[in-house]
Amino acid sequence: MNLDRPEFKWQALKKMVERAVRQSPILDIHTHLYDPAMGELLLWGIDEMLVYHYLLAEGFRHIQMPYENFWRLRKEEQAELIWKELFIEHSPVSEACRGVLTILHSLGLDPKEKDLPALRNWFQQWDPQAHITRCMELAGVHRIYMTNSPFDAAELAYWAKGWARDERFAAALRLDPLLLDWHNTAPQLAEQGYDVGEGLVEKTLQEIRRFLNEWTDIMEAHYVMVSLPPNFTYPSASDAAAILEGAVLPHCRERNLPLALMMGVERAVNPALRLAGDGVGRADLSALKNLCADFPGNRFLATALSRENQHELCVLARKFRNLHIFGCWWFTNTPSLIDEITRMRLELLGWSFTAQHSDARVLEHIIYKWQHTRETIAAALVDKYVDMAAAGWEPTFKEVQRDVWQLFGGAFEEFLGVRTVPEAAPDPIDWPE
Repeated sequence: MNLDRPEFKWQALKKMVERAVRQSPILDIHTHLYDPAMGELLLWGIDEMLVYHYLLAEGFRHIQMPYENFWRLRKEEQAELIWKELFIEHSPVSEACRGVLTILHSLGLDPKEKDLPALRNWFQQWDPQAHITRCMELAGVHRIYMTNSPFDAAELAYWAKGWARDERFAAALRLDPLLLDWHNTAPQLAEQGYDVGEGLVEKTLQEIRRFLNEWTDIMEAHYVMVSLPPNFTYPSASDAAAILEGAVLPHCRERNLPLALMMGVERAVNPALRLAGDGVGRADLSALKNLCADFPGNRFLATALSRENQHELCVLARKFRNLHIFGCWWFTNTPSLIDEITRMRLELLGWSFTAQHSDARVLEHIIYKWQHTRETIAAALVDKYVDMAAAGWEPTFKEVQRDVWQLFGGAFEEFLGVRTVPEAAPDPIDWPE
């Protein structure tokens, strides 16, 4: 192909990159979705979309009702209030609101009709399994990684009885209460038959490891994870540090599992907002640096909630090959920040990171989050490939496919040492004369 003319080079590369990004399968490596066999835990439908905590926090910018009165309403009534304030009384300009529009449009619905009862009726007609398949197809998602807690009573009921697993859903073992609230978690382990005793002595740490082993097997967990507050430090004299050193990190080494650290969430900044009341703080990334340095035999996945942490996180990933950074999490999951963060990561790390995870809490979220992400990342990649072409490097479509797959799951698989999606086959593209 002839790319001598700059305008042709840009247009040709743009077409090639956008096609590769549009067609690439995706591993959604962190969500709050559940295997469909877990029944009501898998949230879906228009009401769940509208009472999603992103929209609740935004809605309360307009709703003057006391918080406690709002929480007494039925979910349908809460959804109607959010719909009225954010979609009827105001144009749905925010990313979370636009996400609802993208979902409805992608499913063949017309949001301009502004008919919430009709939308409810449409969603109620779907069989959950068929709807899951449809949403995953629209999002281009091959596999969904759940967030699974052995401390959640609702989840425990399902794990106890077992079920035929949906191979599209993979587990991640979440340990927040174990590391961050040991005083209240120890009695729960004791009730389950673990001899955790008094203090974090060797016997207790061995029992915690037995707990981790058993739950890794039950869930078939692919990695272990924890969300950390901004003031988390390591090393320290805390229970969290003792449990990390004596149980979690040895378990991860033994089972060859990465430990995912999601850093910088400040819980319950406004408790009246419930789940929507969490905030953000700049994390102390020296904790991550020290863990990577002190435990080279462990692998760490990491993402940070604060924009201010992103550059330092990239630099750390350049220094430690046992660190893999991923995603634009929660408050950074907006197109402007995804664009900024992705470009910086490409410039500092090349292809050795995972560009995004959906963090979806409602099934349909994977549609909008991945459609919007593909658009943003494609624009960033077009610019980078044009820069390469200007310097004499002209990629083939197969090379672009390979590169895009690295960002959407390939680099994550390499870091885990597994393969869940076949390599994308070369797909010829029609070039203009």
